[in-house]
Amino acid sequence: MPLHRTESAGGYAPTSRAGTNSRRNRPTSSSASSKAPPEEQEQGAAPARRALDRFTGPVEGEGGEDRHELVVTHNFLVAWLVRDAMRAPAWRRLGLNHANAALTVIRYAPGRPATVLPANDMRHLPADLRWTGFPPELHI
Repeated sequence: MPLHRTESAGGYAPTSRAGTNSRRNRPTSSSASSKAPPEEQEQGAAPARRALDRFTGPVEGEGGEDRHELVVTHNFLVAWLVRDAMRAPAWRRLGLNHANAALTVIRYAPGRPATVLPANDMRHLPADLRWTGFPPELHI
């Protein structure tokens, strides 16, 4: 499978200004707030909208073939995509934290809601590399 780089999978902070996923027309919370300056909020909004368009929802016109994509990205975008899959308001991404190199799988099947399968899965990592970036009291 070819490798593609895209700004949509980059290291930016999605914000409530990112709006809705056009394929699913989901509203964002108008009460969502962010402590980021307005210019930083706007900077993350456009790629966040593109990420929803690019990485979510069933794919039409693929001839019935399953498609699997690996998106290597940062915690902020993973939280944004999980939040969208759970149909949660935009501000809800703020409490979703993922460990370094953790795996999250979201399944999009035609005619069904998105399903978050494993989330923040670190079983593939040696014990000493799990939960990096989290305080010891949160290690499982």
